[in-house]
Amino acid sequence: MSLLRWVPSFLGFPLGGWLAYLLVGSANNPLTAALAGSIAGTLVGAAQYLSLRPAVHWSWIAASTIGMGVGSALAAVATQSTTSVPALAVTGAIVGAIVGLGQGLTLHRDWQVVTTWTVTVSAAWTIGWVITANVIVDANRGYVAFGSSGALVATVLTGLVLRRVLGRQANPSARSTTSSVLGHRGAAGHVAGSQR
Repeated sequence: MSLLRWVPSFLGFPLGGWLAYLLVGSANNPLTAALAGSIAGTLVGAAQYLSLRPAVHWSWIAASTIGMGVGSALAAVATQSTTSVPALAVTGAIVGAIVGLGQGLTLHRDWQVVTTWTVTVSAAWTIGWVITANVIVDANRGYVAFGSSGALVATVLTGLVLRRVLGRQANPSARSTTSSVLGHRGAAGHVAGSQR
């Protein structure tokens, strides 16, 4: 996976958050948070999918949409939709964990990969909200996604881990393909040798 392809996907956060705010308004209760989260999650997931394909399945978008909708609703309950820095950090941790879990499951790998990705996204989105909360002056409007500054940092952090995760995923299949090819060559060599 190329980090240069992944980094532009950060635009999904500010664009998704802006569109969600235009269509739904403030995420100031669980219902509006779920709707706004689903809208933003779709744009975030689509931007990430376009950067990652063909390494991930289109279900990555669905996982992002559902995860951000459910996570945003739960975060609204947990924080009572407040927008203090600690509340936004909690929002990032909750939403990031649910989105990360959903996305991790779409990778169809072992639980170590799923857990690594869940923790990574949760931590990165927490940091994303903390950075955004200290940069923007209108967090009290109830945005459902952090802005460009937090998105860029979160995207770089997740990209570094994702590169390792996808690299680690690729190795077993590469090894099995190589051993399969070597096995066929070995068998062919054995047959050729027995014909001498």
